[in-house]
Amino acid sequence: MPMRSPNTASPLEDFFQRLQRAARRILMIDYDGTLAPFHEDPVQAKPYPGVIERLDAIMDDPQTQVVLVTGRWTRNVVPLLPLRRLPEIWGAHGWEQLRPDGAYGQAQISQRALDGLFQTDAWMEQIQQLGGRYEYKPGGLAIHWRGLAPDQIAAIQRLVSEKWSAQEMDKDLAWHDFDGGIELRAQGRDKGYVVDTVLAKSQAAVSAYLGDDATDEDAFKAIKGRGLSVLVRPEYRATAAEVWIRPPEELLSFLERWQSSCKVETL
Repeated sequence: MPMRSPNTASPLEDFFQRLQRAARRILMIDYDGTLAPFHEDPVQAKPYPGVIERLDAIMDDPQTQVVLVTGRWTRNVVPLLPLRRLPEIWGAHGWEQLRPDGAYGQAQISQRALDGLFQTDAWMEQIQQLGGRYEYKPGGLAIHWRGLAPDQIAAIQRLVSEKWSAQEMDKDLAWHDFDGGIELRAQGRDKGYVVDTVLAKSQAAVSAYLGDDATDEDAFKAIKGRGLSVLVRPEYRATAAEVWIRPPEELLSFLERWQSSCKVETL
């Protein structure tokens, strides 16, 4: 099990000591379940109290780059983050990027993956009849069941599994379980891809990635040996992350320590 508390001597103490001396710092962080508690209505998934103020303070440091890495569309997460300035945001698990200056880019998925996603149109009405909600976004399709009864969830899982097998969708799409649903996504990009891309531009930076879900495991693995991986979650689960902290108190403590480290002059 990873070290649990942000006050634990190692590896967090070592990390923050290095952060104080760093000339360049990168904070990569997931949104749902990490910065904000889950909500049945995604529009209502607001950040924990105190998160915005701490992120604003961290972003005041010119040596720190804040990167939001989320499975959401960037257009859906921006209204939930009333920050003084826009961070770099990678949405849809790396299939789109919104830069701090407002420049936007979206990667192109293969025609075969696109055709696979088109096949799902025929059974989305069934998903809704079972109580589920579906969401098309760049690079994939998310099927949500948060708040449903266990029998409804099981029925949706069976339906998706049957369609997945019958239509041989695994040839062009990848199946990803997440906390509250399933995502069928074009292959080639994930949160690990984002970590690799960001760190490739700043290899000397002291960096950390904070996330909660199974989809963050790719990022935890990608940052291994190059930065700190932090599981942010009320209950522990098996993970590749080095450290486990509980939101919101330990998350806020982590952000406060980052902010304090930024105030120390670099050598």
